[in-house]
Amino acid sequence: MAEVAARQHGVISRSQLMALGHTAESIKRRLRIGRLHRIHSGVYAVGHTALLPGSRYMAAVLAVGDGAVLSHKAAAARLGLRPPPAGPIDVTVLRAGGRRHNGLAVHVTRSLPDSEVTEVESIPCTTWARTLVDVAAGMNERELTRALERTVALRIFDRTAMDAALRRSKGKRGTGRLRRVLADLGDDAPPTASELERRFLQLVHTAGLPYPVVNGHVGELQVDFHWPEHELVVETDGRATHGHAIAFHRDRDRDLHLQARGWRVIRLSWRQIVYEPERVVSVLRKWLNG
Repeated sequence: MAEVAARQHGVISRSQLMALGHTAESIKRRLRIGRLHRIHSGVYAVGHTALLPGSRYMAAVLAVGDGAVLSHKAAAARLGLRPPPAGPIDVTVLRAGGRRHNGLAVHVTRSLPDSEVTEVESIPCTTWARTLVDVAAGMNERELTRALERTVALRIFDRTAMDAALRRSKGKRGTGRLRRVLADLGDDAPPTASELERRFLQLVHTAGLPYPVVNGHVGELQVDFHWPEHELVVETDGRATHGHAIAFHRDRDRDLHLQARGWRVIRLSWRQIVYEPERVVSVLRKWLNG
């Protein structure tokens, strides 16, 4: 039970417990003594109640059942295309019917090909292209532009995949808006959250360094840049967002959290990136080539 839950962000389904040899009575007993904690009907947290987003997302997929995948806003958040949404967790499934679950928004679709399903940290999820098609109706052009730019920055953008997803969703609400935004994207460099971040990306490119994940997540924290294979994080600190006491202490707390997980954190200022590029490149090259 613990091994299965460990692969699923600490959660497990009733059917999985039954497959492991547990009976209805043994499940009830574990619920009574606190070894299992009910999240949804037929889905439990194993030995804990402190659910991280990954646990909640996995529990949502397990609750809906076979073939269910994280989708829409929830998938966009898990893929790093937008911040985590408030409200119900979106799950898509091919079949209709079944039990309703509080806290979930279940979408029934007539088509969910394997090419539009992926996994993010073991959680079944619609691909970035299918996800953007699904959320397009509820996003304005600015939000869609930002989400598409994130796919470029994360180096997952694939025009062929996007065009295929749009063809399969012909007539779906929001796809016209998505097509317009896609046409405007062109071949521009991946935009980032600030001019300082853009300068840093240009520096990385000019120096021929490995390209980082941009504005991605390390665990539950979003960071400016990181290289997963090197466990290296770079945060770019501008005065506008980091130049006050609250931000100062928040940033140090984030650094400690990342360092406790084995990540090296480098903070760079505007002056260092713009006026001391050789020094910055030298430090980065040391850690990226080490």
